[in-house]
Amino acid sequence: MLGGSTGQGGGRVTSAVDEHDETTVAQPTAETVQLTQTTAAARSPWLKSYARSLVVVDLAALVLAALVALLVRFGAGPGELRGISYYAVAAVLVLLWVAVLALSRCYEMRFVGSGPEEFRRVGNASIRLTAVVALIGYGAQLDLARGFVALVLPIGLLLLLIGRYAARGVLHARRRRGRWTHRVVVVGNHPQAEALIGLLRQDPLSGLQVVGACVPGARGWRDPRRALDVPILGSLGSVTRAIVDSGADAVAVAASPGVTAEALRRLSYELEGTGVDLLVAPALTNITGTRVSLRPVAGLPLLHLDEPELDGARKFVKAVFDRSAAVTGLLVSAPLLLLLAVAVRVDSRGPALFRQERIGRDGRSFSVFKYRTMVVDAEQRRADMLHLNEHDGLLFKVRADPRLTRVGRLLRRFSLDELPQLLNVATGQMSLVGPRPPLPSEVAEYRGHVSRRLLVKPGMTGLWQVNGRSDLSWSETVRLDLRYVENWSLGLDLAILVKTVLAVLRGRGAY
Repeated sequence: MLGGSTGQGGGRVTSAVDEHDETTVAQPTAETVQLTQTTAAARSPWLKSYARSLVVVDLAALVLAALVALLVRFGAGPGELRGISYYAVAAVLVLLWVAVLALSRCYEMRFVGSGPEEFRRVGNASIRLTAVVALIGYGAQLDLARGFVALVLPIGLLLLLIGRYAARGVLHARRRRGRWTHRVVVVGNHPQAEALIGLLRQDPLSGLQVVGACVPGARGWRDPRRALDVPILGSLGSVTRAIVDSGADAVAVAASPGVTAEALRRLSYELEGTGVDLLVAPALTNITGTRVSLRPVAGLPLLHLDEPELDGARKFVKAVFDRSAAVTGLLVSAPLLLLLAVAVRVDSRGPALFRQERIGRDGRSFSVFKYRTMVVDAEQRRADMLHLNEHDGLLFKVRADPRLTRVGRLLRRFSLDELPQLLNVATGQMSLVGPRPPLPSEVAEYRGHVSRRLLVKPGMTGLWQVNGRSDLSWSETVRLDLRYVENWSLGLDLAILVKTVLAVLRGRGAY
């Protein structure tokens, strides 16, 4: 459990988390007072500047949406509403929209920068604004121009989302360089804290930079064989002192035997009013918020975990969307498909298309279509190249594979070789988004939970495609595929499709 710390004067400072007496009433400590005097906002000045930037971006998006709606509805000379120019009406609407965004907490940094929550809140705020406008119009009997309202609301929402996405790109660029991050102290027992640190470092775009850890029995905790390089700032009873010393603005608590419910509650008391965020990592991993809900029982917030939705109405909608999009894609890209087929044939001897047996949902085999990117005898030459394999696990990948043709290298770099898989999607064998389609030899080696990848249709793209592609290890590929299987949704599919375009344009991890 969390323990107390000793003051510089030799006297014991009463900690809100005391390893010897959990019944001690929490009292403000010297460290808590110091934290209150130096707020997290002061230690992270980028927080306010980024929030102000979001307000400017949102205002610009909404002003543009209002101008477009006015121009389309009224032309060069907008009309009036009870003697008031629609320019003024649009200005009031823009300011009201920003106010609703603020009330919906769309500018709080815990909801901004990563994950879908930011976009969900922006969408919900816009829906609330629609309801507010409708109520005001009805209550005041305002004859608002329906064409203007019907245009400005969807255009405004679209531009808001685009602006937020662009702002997130700027934020992520800074975080890749180690800037604009939250300084985090990890709290927990040895293995749990170590595991949490590793997970936080896997996702640098979340902006949670670990600056130290508070663990019991600090001596001997760090394993020199592991490249964590995290300073040990103290024991579980000196968390607030560690925050002051490290200038942290967040605490991440790992699910550990030593961190009891009482100790966690007392830590939250210590951090009240200090501006320091308290993050609690549950024992569950790879479970998204869409499957988790809180069920309070006698003051205890129980996590209710929904089962993965592998069948039902949403699956039907996904199938309709997949097939419709695939057929549309085939029709629109027909000239490009023909041009690429000709290029493959002209570049090297052999057919333009390459067919290979893969395993789909529920273990059913099917033939996947791709443009041929290698010489015709590539499969026969594979055995002689096993020593060149640069991948672990069940995958076989060679970055500079000599079997690739000139056109094949270009096709793989931008994933154009996979366009014929639209035929597999149109026939229902594959999905646009899903796990990577495995070979029969890979499936034969599956052990334990890895076979859960076969619970859904394989996809042309997926989390593996937008998180490193061929640069991923086997274990990471499996983890991402299982994460998709457990947490898929139509919204996640759309997000992955958008990110796939960006990943393909960058061309990283494709060989």
